[in-house]
Amino acid sequence: MERIHWLRHRCRQLLAVDSERGWYSPPDGLPSKDSPQRGSGKRRTVFARYGPHQEEYEAVSKKYKGNGIRTTKYSLLTFIPMNLFQQFHRAANLYFLFLALLNWVPVVEAFEKEITMIPLLVVLMVIGIKDALEDYRRYLFDKKVNNKLVRVFCGKQNSYVDRCWKDVRVGDFVRLSCNEIIPADLLLLYSSDPRGVCYIETANLDGETNLKMRKVVSDLSLQGADFTPENFTSRIECENPNNDLSRFKGYIEHSGEGRVGLNSSNLLLRSCTIRNTETVVGIVVYAGHETKAMMNNSGPRYKRSQLEKRLNTDVLWCVVLLIVMCLASAVGHGFWLKSFKDSVFQVAGETSPALAGFYVFWTMIIVLQVLIPISLYVSIEIVKLGQIYFIHNDLDFYNEELDSRIQCRALNITEDLGQIQYIFSDKTGTLTENKMVFRRCSIYGVEYPHLENARRLEVYEAEQNEGAGRTTTLKSACSRKSLSCRSLSCNRSSVSLHTLTAESSEEEDQLSNHAAARTGAFCSRMAQDVVPDPELVRKLSKLCSSNLHLRDSASDNISSLELTYITDFFLALAICNSVVVSSPSQPRHMVTESQAPVRSLEEIKLLFQRLNFYSFSPPQIKGSPRSFTSKLFTRGKTGSFAFNTPPSNGADSSDQDLKNSQESCKLKSEVDPTDRGDSTATGSEEDLENFSKEKGGGDGDARNVEELCRDMEPEENGDDELLYEAESPDEAALVYAARAYHCTLKGRSAESLLVDLPGIGSLAVQLLHILPFDSNRKRMSVVVRHPLTGQVVVYTKGADSVIMDLAETQKGSEQVQEFYCKIKEKTQKHLDMYAREGLRTLCIAKKVLEEEEYEVWLKRQLLAESSIENQEELLLDSAQRLETDLTLLGCTGIVDRLQEDVPETIEALQEAGVKVWVLTGDKQETAVNVANACRLLRSNDQLLTANCGSKDALAALLEELLIEVQNGENGEEPSFDSTSSFILVIDGRTLEWALQEELKESFLQLSCKCKAVICCRSTPLQKSKVVQLIRDKIGVMTLAVGDGANDVSMIQVADVGIGISGQEGMQAVMSSDFAISRFKHLKKLLLVHGHWCYNRLANMILYFIYKNVMYVNLLFWYQFFCGFSGAVMINSWVLILFNLVFTSVPPIIYGVLDQDMPADTLMKLPELYGAAQTAKVYVPATFWITMLDAFYQSLVCFFVPYFALSRSDVGVLSFGSPVNTSALLIILLHQVVESNTLTWIHMLVLVLSAALYFAFAQLYSAFCVICSHPTNLFGVEKLQMSQPLYYIICTLTTVAALLPRILFRALFNSLHFPTSLKTAHRDEAAVEQYRRRMHRWNLKHTAASSLPVCADNPGLVPSEDEVMS
Repeated sequence: MERIHWLRHRCRQLLAVDSERGWYSPPDGLPSKDSPQRGSGKRRTVFARYGPHQEEYEAVSKKYKGNGIRTTKYSLLTFIPMNLFQQFHRAANLYFLFLALLNWVPVVEAFEKEITMIPLLVVLMVIGIKDALEDYRRYLFDKKVNNKLVRVFCGKQNSYVDRCWKDVRVGDFVRLSCNEIIPADLLLLYSSDPRGVCYIETANLDGETNLKMRKVVSDLSLQGADFTPENFTSRIECENPNNDLSRFKGYIEHSGEGRVGLNSSNLLLRSCTIRNTETVVGIVVYAGHETKAMMNNSGPRYKRSQLEKRLNTDVLWCVVLLIVMCLASAVGHGFWLKSFKDSVFQVAGETSPALAGFYVFWTMIIVLQVLIPISLYVSIEIVKLGQIYFIHNDLDFYNEELDSRIQCRALNITEDLGQIQYIFSDKTGTLTENKMVFRRCSIYGVEYPHLENARRLEVYEAEQNEGAGRTTTLKSACSRKSLSCRSLSCNRSSVSLHTLTAESSEEEDQLSNHAAARTGAFCSRMAQDVVPDPELVRKLSKLCSSNLHLRDSASDNISSLELTYITDFFLALAICNSVVVSSPSQPRHMVTESQAPVRSLEEIKLLFQRLNFYSFSPPQIKGSPRSFTSKLFTRGKTGSFAFNTPPSNGADSSDQDLKNSQESCKLKSEVDPTDRGDSTATGSEEDLENFSKEKGGGDGDARNVEELCRDMEPEENGDDELLYEAESPDEAALVYAARAYHCTLKGRSAESLLVDLPGIGSLAVQLLHILPFDSNRKRMSVVVRHPLTGQVVVYTKGADSVIMDLAETQKGSEQVQEFYCKIKEKTQKHLDMYAREGLRTLCIAKKVLEEEEYEVWLKRQLLAESSIENQEELLLDSAQRLETDLTLLGCTGIVDRLQEDVPETIEALQEAGVKVWVLTGDKQETAVNVANACRLLRSNDQLLTANCGSKDALAALLEELLIEVQNGENGEEPSFDSTSSFILVIDGRTLEWALQEELKESFLQLSCKCKAVICCRSTPLQKSKVVQLIRDKIGVMTLAVGDGANDVSMIQVADVGIGISGQEGMQAVMSSDFAISRFKHLKKLLLVHGHWCYNRLANMILYFIYKNVMYVNLLFWYQFFCGFSGAVMINSWVLILFNLVFTSVPPIIYGVLDQDMPADTLMKLPELYGAAQTAKVYVPATFWITMLDAFYQSLVCFFVPYFALSRSDVGVLSFGSPVNTSALLIILLHQVVESNTLTWIHMLVLVLSAALYFAFAQLYSAFCVICSHPTNLFGVEKLQMSQPLYYIICTLTTVAALLPRILFRALFNSLHFPTSLKTAHRDEAAVEQYRRRMHRWNLKHTAASSLPVCADNPGLVPSEDEVMS
């Protein structure tokens, strides 16, 4: 069935590469690459509907679609012709139509004309009714959506008026309030938020529930209360409509003010919901079916299963058999006519034998039509729906935490679940929880183990295991807060509607429940309550201490430099992200700055005087002497300092301190004019002395470390009220880690960040640019202007392999380079240690830009954001130019625990003969550690590592490893354990070479001989290439499972794609064939339901083919006794209804309910899954055996009644009656013989099928006197069924026909009993025998001992001989 609403989320296959992009032509001198762009060279011009450009608007708006949507296929007038037209695109219906029309030709007519039309009419009516009901449901939903009201600006009334969604047009100004759904794709022109931002929730579009920030078009002087749409005179030029949700290119041209680039952050997409913003105004750029949401509605997923491909081959064999039988009849009829040359009944004008044989050929096509099992395809679809129903309602797949069940998104590949040979799995979020918790860090080359934090995590895990019996993350304590705050200060509210197509209330509930779970996932108690490290707290407390003395020794100088790194490190953790900050009392996700005032200028000045560095010599400092503020936050400029040098002039430095502090406060007021903190300063020495006295005279280092740790704990009513909504859980974990050290992200707007720093207070950080994370760069950066120094600083976080390379080249003296090399070496050691512990690692770095350097980069960036073509390449090049010569600050280690039952699931899959590969973007040590934890890697397995620096080195290594594996195989007995004792680990760069044409074959040979392969640092493209290589070259059935957008390509390439509804949105789910909530569900999905679905469908197909061939052969054998004339010995109505009614339901029940093994047995013995693959049910051999059995049974069914009635005077229909009845009994009882499970449903269907046949035959024969004359003679069936000979013939025929099948089945089950099942039964018998022996021993020795010895008493352990005796 088509369910269109499954398809609206099938985008966002890139993470966030295009989120900051605009549209323009690349300038001269910039690199340009040819890359395909949808709609390249085509633009859309948008003018305001009511404005000075009326003529231009009328000219361009004619070709733009309205906002009304129509997801229906038909109307009242077009339903019948269009539905018939679509149905006759199916081969089955065309086949039935051809037979019906053929029967209207008099010379080849086999039955009455209306009889042959019955199968076609039944199929058309059933499918037509189904299509009409579905289309009517879509019509009701379209009507509901199109008639929703929204406020649109009307130029005639000069005000906003209510209009239906369907009446909105491109160029209209739309005014939306909080909680309203966006009716079309709008360009954001105004927001009630003074910072020019608004927040939207895209759960209706892509399943992600975290809020996303959108910005008003930059440089647009339309903000404020006096915003009037009629004064809008700008022209908008953007790309043509496309389905890329993460991309929007264009520019807005103001009258006489030039152009401003547009990007996806300025676009409000249809079906998203306005959150936490009171009012927004936007102009419609795409409407109706041209919106990005509607353009993603591209039809259901369709994959052809391997069983279906095999079935198509066998159907062709049936076609060949039909042609052979019809040709034989045609030739036989011709020869039969020739034998009557001088016959008395011949008349002039008769057709020649050749032409009569030609006519008989087509007559036999009609008579033997059911030999082509076209109706089998309809039965298969019904069976698959039944199988999906049982999978969907399996309680073992229910996730209480998310309140979600398994989703079956592809209806036609359920049987492929039983044939999986390779599984390709992502690591983060698939094997692990993807609930990141900060564990430890390294700064300045110093490792901080956070032992108390480690013990806290152990306590949490112990509590969970004790309370739930499994490893699950505690539900968030702030989930309710995060949800409730979204409706504060909102004027209007509306019910969230999916604007694409109808969706059942059950699915909406699942989505909302999933949304609630995700909202709390990133702010769980475990992630929030980070316990700071005492040593790090002690060092950081120097910012708060009043009487630090840092001029006494060189060690203090190093400590001051270390403090610089620590401050920058936590500042980077707090601001280098896209986290949205909210508070229950602040609807706009922005905490007012008055809650955390900046420290006074005197405090900052005194603080900087206390922490001033005197180890910087004036000749090595560019420009004028800088205060501690400048030195503290500009360590990224390497080469600007030296060690162990005399102190500089303190007076000049003090004056410069005051100047810089005044500038920073002025900058802060410009960034956020709402702040009016106590930033006035007199600068007098008396005030400084008084301040020093007020702050206390004790030494800050004398404070107890435990008191400092208590100070670092978050306050209950302070920072704890802040709610962080992140796009990924690791971002939230790092922000919470920074908050634990009082480096708190307090608020975010489009152009600034509010951050609390320990010892300083709240600082407004001007946000210049965000370079979002993408899979190519493997890092993200923020460009900010520091609030104290005014310098442009780049903070970068990303994969350690990338950041360490970017921080390799350092400028400066040898002493400086040696110093940085030591920091880098120590950090690398800590990274390796974290990876061995299974922690996710990230590196933090920074870079300080000179104004001239920033201006040059800014010009290039702005040009890239306004380009028309090659924008992606230009932005990537711009980001890479900026992110060079970084200063490494430190690294973090984040805990991501395994999901529950992952080791048991992987172990069971390997025992089932399935190879499991892990494809991850994490570093090698982390991946190996996780593989060891999930039992993919055992202690006796040999690890083969492929990390090469060149392509030639890889070629040599592959040959060497291949020889090593072959020697290992030759040295042992061939078995699964011996051949699978090697595990290959390969990194991303080496994998790129291995996938090239020259090395592809060697890599394939080596990987196939390994038990598992772990691909580290792999990109999404590499993942898909690996899956495609194994699928195409080896020809095996592949399954890919993942949870994030980076797994989408892999999931789509695999034969079966599994999406996990985890913490990274719903992109993987929307691209998958099946969606589960936990990795452990794979075990039952494959071992039980996959095994059942394949066996059921394969047996049902064989049974269906057998049934058709057996019945058709009865008519063919009769042709030898009627001159091959195409006559039949069975009533035509019974003949047509035999397959359509009497024997149609039993195969369907057989395919839905049959179980060759109980579920418990399949779960306990995974080997049965592999055994079923080895001895496949549906192979060419079984097909031909089934055909031979059908021929044999048809011979018995025809000739036993023939010889029994050969010397009698019975007529044709009297002979055909026992033949037809025997065929029915044989076919029904054949299913009983083949069934592994017989329930009351089976028996009821079988009995009703037989009873329906007898009832119809009796009533039709008794009451329909002239029906179907002369093929129906009055009372024939009634007379036959009243004679004992009729039942004797039927019984004898049935027994003779089924006896070989019964003997074959008994022999086959005895000889081919699975070895694993034999072993399991033998073990169960041994245990039962042991229990009986212990029971007898207890009864015998009751008087001798007061303590009975039983099977549960560990005090008595019998020997193996005793058990087996």
